[in-house]
Amino acid sequence: MEIWVRVFILVACMYPFMVEGAVRRYQFNVMMKNTSRLCSSKSIVTVNGKFPGPTLYAREDDTVLVRVINRVQYNVSIHWHGIRQLRTGWADGPAYITQCPIQPGHSYVYNFTVTGQRGTLLWHAHILWLRSTVHGAIVSLPKLGVPYPFPKPDHEHVVVLAEWWKSDTEAVINEAMKSGLAPNVSDAHTINGHPGPVSNCPRTGGFSLNVSPGKTYMLRLINAALNEELFFKIAGHKLTVVEVDATYVKPFKTDTILIAPGQTTNVIVSADQGAGKYMVAASPFMDTLIVAVDNMTATATLHYSGALATSPTTFTTPPARNATSVANSFSNSLRSLNSKQFPANVPQKVDHSLLFAVGLGLNPCPTCKAGNGSRVVASVNNVTFVMPTTALLQAHVFNIKGVFTADFPGNPPTPYNYTGAPPANMATTNGTKVYRLAYNSTVQVVLQDTGIIAPENHPIHLHGFNFFVVGKGLGNFNTKMDAQKFNLVDPVERNTIGVPSGGWVAIRFRADNPGLWFMHCHLEVHTTWGLKMAFLVDNGKAPNQSILPPPKDLPKC
Repeated sequence: MEIWVRVFILVACMYPFMVEGAVRRYQFNVMMKNTSRLCSSKSIVTVNGKFPGPTLYAREDDTVLVRVINRVQYNVSIHWHGIRQLRTGWADGPAYITQCPIQPGHSYVYNFTVTGQRGTLLWHAHILWLRSTVHGAIVSLPKLGVPYPFPKPDHEHVVVLAEWWKSDTEAVINEAMKSGLAPNVSDAHTINGHPGPVSNCPRTGGFSLNVSPGKTYMLRLINAALNEELFFKIAGHKLTVVEVDATYVKPFKTDTILIAPGQTTNVIVSADQGAGKYMVAASPFMDTLIVAVDNMTATATLHYSGALATSPTTFTTPPARNATSVANSFSNSLRSLNSKQFPANVPQKVDHSLLFAVGLGLNPCPTCKAGNGSRVVASVNNVTFVMPTTALLQAHVFNIKGVFTADFPGNPPTPYNYTGAPPANMATTNGTKVYRLAYNSTVQVVLQDTGIIAPENHPIHLHGFNFFVVGKGLGNFNTKMDAQKFNLVDPVERNTIGVPSGGWVAIRFRADNPGLWFMHCHLEVHTTWGLKMAFLVDNGKAPNQSILPPPKDLPKC
C-alpha cells in the first residue's frame, strides 16, 4: 500500500510537467560555410553549415532550449519570429533591443515556451544583414491528440523562400550607408536554398518536391528574404490556404500566394493532375515601379512519382511585379477561423488609438558624395530610430538611465497629406524612443504609408504579440469614415502585415506581455535606415504578469 502511495505522489508531482509539454533541446553552431550558387562561390554565415538552416520542431506548450554558439567573426543574435515569448523577452533575440549580441567565441541559451500557437513560424539572425543566410523554419505542431481543423494532409514539407547575393551582404549595406543611396538588390531568389536555372548560369540546380498521385501535401511556406515580397504559385495546381503566421484561417483556394518577408503561410496541395513535372515559381511583388527589385524568378519542380526526369515541365507565368490586384485578392481573402475552439478575441474597445506614419525621408550627409550630400533614411512618425549600445530591455529592468526615452509620439508631430505631394522639408529627427503601455491595455495602431520619395508597401512586424488586422484602405486614413468599416468579428490574426503602397492598415492587440517589444519594417533596408520603434509594456499586478528575471548567461555589451 505504501508503495502505491509513493507512486501516486510521484505521478502527481510529475503531472504538471506532463501536461505542460516536453522540453526540446537544440544546438545552433553559427559557422562559416563555403557555398556555391549562380556559378560562383563565397563563404556565408550559416547555422550548422546549412542554408536554409535546420528546422526547429516543437508542440504547443513545449519548452524550447536553443544553445547558440558563435563561431564567426560577427556579433550574432537569433530571433524566434512570431513566438509570443510570454514574459520571456530575454529570449526574443533582436540585438540591442532585448539582449546584447552574442560575441565571437561565446554562447547563449534561448529559453522559451510555445504558448497558444500552432503552425509555421521562422527563426533568423537579428543583427546586421546576417539573416540573408542565417534563417530557418519553426514548426509548432498541435498538442498530442488535437487534430488540425481541416483534413489532415498525407505529407508536409517546409518551403523557405529567400534571396541570394553574389556579393557579401555586409559589404552591400556598408557601401549603401557610405553612399547614402539604396543598396544593390539581390542576384536571385531561392526556393529551399536554390534559385533554379537562370539565364547567366543555366546549370544552376533547383529544388524538387516529389509527390505521389492522389496524395495531399501541406506546404509550410516561409518568406525569409531580406527585401522582397514574393508571389508563389505552382503550375496547374490550386492552393488551399489554411494558416498564416501560426494562426488558423477560414480555408480558401487560390492559385497565387502573396507572402512578405517574415510572413508564413500553410497551404494544402492535392496531387490531382496528370503525372509529370510542374513548375513552382517565386517572383517579386513591388507596385512602386521606381523602386528597384530583383526581377529574377526562382523556380523549383513539383515532380510526380513515375514521371521521368526527361519529362517536359508544365510552366506557369508569374504575376507582373506590380500586380496589385493579385496581391489584394489574396490578402482580402484572409479571415480568422474564429471557431469555438479557436476564437478571434478582437479587442472591441481601445485604450490607445495611435497613428504611425511610416515611410522614407532625406537627411543631410556631407560625406555622402553619391547622394549629393544627402542620405535616404526611414522613420515612424518622423523619428528615425537610433540603435542604442545597451539593450533596451536591460536598461528598463535594471533602470539604466540615458539609454532611451518613453516619449515616442502617438501621432505624426506635423500632420500633412501623407499620400500626396511630399512636404518641402523631408528631414527626420533622430532618437531612441519607446511608447509606454500599461499591462493589459488595448491598442489600435493605424499604420499610414507616406509618399515621401516613394510610396511603398511596408511589411511591419511586431515582436511579442499577435495582432488583428481590422481594416485597410488607400489614401489617408479617415477616422470617422474608415473606422466604421472595421471588421471586429473575424479579422485575420498575424505578426507581420503589409502597409499598402499609398494606403493604410489598422491593427489591434492587447498588451498582455510585459517587456520591451520591437516593431519595425521587415524590409531589412528600411530597418537599417531607421523604420523601427519599440513598445514598453509595464508589469501587471499579479505574480504571473511580470517579466521573468534575466538568465545568468545573458550576453553583455
